[in-house]
Amino acid sequence: MNWDDTTGAEAAAERLVGAAADGEDQAVEAALRPKDLGEFIGQEKVREQLDLVLRAARARGATADHVLLSGAPGLGKTTLSMIIAAEMEAPIRITSGPAIQHAGDLAAILSSLQEGEVLFLDEIHRMSRPAEEMLYMAMEDFRVDVIVGKGPGATAIPLELPPFTLVGATTRAGLLPPPLRDRFGFTAHMEFYGPGELERVIHRSAGLLDVEIDPTGAAEIAGRSRGTPRIANRLLRRVRDYAQVKADGLITQEIAAAALAVYEVDARGLDRLDRGVLEALLKLFGGGPVGLSTLAVAVGEERETVEEVAEPFLVREGLLARTPRGRVATPAAWAHLGLTPPPSQSSGNGQQDLFGA
Repeated sequence: MNWDDTTGAEAAAERLVGAAADGEDQAVEAALRPKDLGEFIGQEKVREQLDLVLRAARARGATADHVLLSGAPGLGKTTLSMIIAAEMEAPIRITSGPAIQHAGDLAAILSSLQEGEVLFLDEIHRMSRPAEEMLYMAMEDFRVDVIVGKGPGATAIPLELPPFTLVGATTRAGLLPPPLRDRFGFTAHMEFYGPGELERVIHRSAGLLDVEIDPTGAAEIAGRSRGTPRIANRLLRRVRDYAQVKADGLITQEIAAAALAVYEVDARGLDRLDRGVLEALLKLFGGGPVGLSTLAVAVGEERETVEEVAEPFLVREGLLARTPRGRVATPAAWAHLGLTPPPSQSSGNGQQDLFGA
C-alpha cells in the first residue's frame, strides 16, 4: 500500500505526532525554517557533504549537481532544498510528483525555468512514468523532446533547456527506478534526530516564537517528538498554548508533561492510535501473532491506517514486530503499558517464541 491511499495520508495529517504537514504547519514552518546551512541543526554528515557540493559549484561558476534527499517526513528535506537555492543565489520552483501526471505537465515546468534555477520536486517517486522518462533527458542533457501530433504523423521537437538543479525528495527511495537515481550527482539520506539535536531545534524555535522555555521543558518535548523536528515544533506550539492559558507562560518540565497529557502524547511519543494498536494486540490477542486486518478491526481503523500510520513508529521503537504469521508485541510493549506478558512470552521476544515453535 502506498501514500496514494487518502485514508492513511489523512490520518497522518490529523495526528499531533504525525509527520505530515498540515496548513498550520506550512505557515509556521516558513517562519521557523533556517535560511542557510549554518543555521540548519542536525544531519551533520549531510550538511558537510552538501556544503562541499555547493561551494565547488559556486567556485566553478556552474549550477550545482542534481540532489536527491530521502528520508521520513518532517526531517528537513524541503528546508534543505530552499537552502540550496539560497546558497546558490538562485530562484526556486516547488512542485510535487503527484502534481505531474503527464509528460506535458513536466515539459511546461521545465521550459519555463531560468538558468541556474532550482526545481524542487517533492515525493518524486509518485511522478507518472511518462514524465519520469522525460526527466531522464532533461537532467542529463538539459533537453526535452516535445511530441507534436498523434499516430504516424507525430513529430518530436527537441527543446533546449537552460542549466538547472533538480532537488528531488522522497520518503521511499526504494521506489525510484535505478536510471533516475543514477542521474543525481549527490544523494543524501536524512536520519531521525537525537534528543540533544531536538532540544536545540526547540530552543531555536522557542526564540523565534517568543516563547519562554527552560532546559527541562525542552527536554520533555524532545523526548516525545519521535526524532522529528516538525513534530517537535508542533508539540512546542501546543505546549505554548497550554502554558499561556494554564500557567504563567514559562514552559517547564511539569508544564510540558501536563500539556502533552491533555493531547494524549505519552512519555515515549505514542498517541491514542499507537496505544490503541498496542492495547488491542496485548489485551485482546495476548501479544499475537495476529493478522493486520483483524488488528485493524479491533482498533476500529482502516487496515491502511494501522499499517502506514501507526506501525512504522511502533516497529522502530521496538514495541511491535512484523512476522509471516502476523503482528507480535515485544516485551518492551508489555512493559510500556504496564502489563504482564503471558508465560509463553515472558522469557523473550514474541517473534523469537513464534519462530522457536
